[in-house]
Amino acid sequence: MSLLLKDRVWSMEAPTAKRGVYPLHGFKLGLYRLPIKLEDPDELKSVHDGLKKAFEMDMYADRIYATYRWKEQNMADPDAKGYEEVDLSVTVEIVTGEVVDIIYQVFPIEKFGDPNWVKDYRKKADHFAKMVIDTILRNTILADKMISHLAKSEKIPELAAIQRLEELTPLAKIVLGAKPKPIEVNDDIEEDDGEIEIPDGSKPGPIDVDYKSKIKPSVAYEAPEHTIKTWGRKGTSNGIMGVWGEFVSVDYDICIGDGGCLEACPVGVYEWFDTPGNPGSEQKPLMSKEPDCIFCLACENVCPPQAIKIYEQK
Repeated sequence: MSLLLKDRVWSMEAPTAKRGVYPLHGFKLGLYRLPIKLEDPDELKSVHDGLKKAFEMDMYADRIYATYRWKEQNMADPDAKGYEEVDLSVTVEIVTGEVVDIIYQVFPIEKFGDPNWVKDYRKKADHFAKMVIDTILRNTILADKMISHLAKSEKIPELAAIQRLEELTPLAKIVLGAKPKPIEVNDDIEEDDGEIEIPDGSKPGPIDVDYKSKIKPSVAYEAPEHTIKTWGRKGTSNGIMGVWGEFVSVDYDICIGDGGCLEACPVGVYEWFDTPGNPGSEQKPLMSKEPDCIFCLACENVCPPQAIKIYEQK
């Protein structure tokens, strides 16, 4: 069960259950209220458009609907006598505004033609609905809003808030490119969160030491105590990450996340952070304390794929 919904799910075991203006409520209801704001039309559209590859998406006014569909069969052999198949689904509704309500219902199985041979239908539908919710909260602009809320309300650093959100949404599937592009665009900054080809595995090293003159600057990464400059970063979905760090420079598309640099650094410049979807590794060493570097070159010397270059700050 999704930890996010652990203590905030209400079930209604009546054929119909009226609750305000929510049109979907019926046989069983799951409800979670998020203390975040979602009103901007562009942000609503980004949630709708960003998850089209994962779910069947619809949007009406201030409401977004994500539907997950699956099939059930009464026997394994489709050519056998008496074989039956049924299409099942569950829909999650996002009600936007000053707060965000995420709700879903599990209809009676009779809605799908009374296939009485289906096993554990309600349990599966409940699980899939929570998977949809977790996926929405991990991949869309709602993730950024939840991270900001958690950091402020629990008084924790951004990286800890990211980890907290991941703990709360264990059923999430990773959907690359689901977040919108930033509204503010600088002509000198390259930002592409659209369709990009993700290679199979990390690219070969070593890092190009002249990357600053060959690759365009891209959107910086806001670490809790330091803004990390990037070059060649493709959006914020961690597919193609480019080179990060102005003085402690790591080509994350070469990096395989072996952790040698974390162990070698005598002043603790690096810390782990998650990079789901990156072909090199699911975790990277983040130079979150880049200004503390003493230019000893220990990390550069131990990196197996030679993904690191240290530039002495002038």
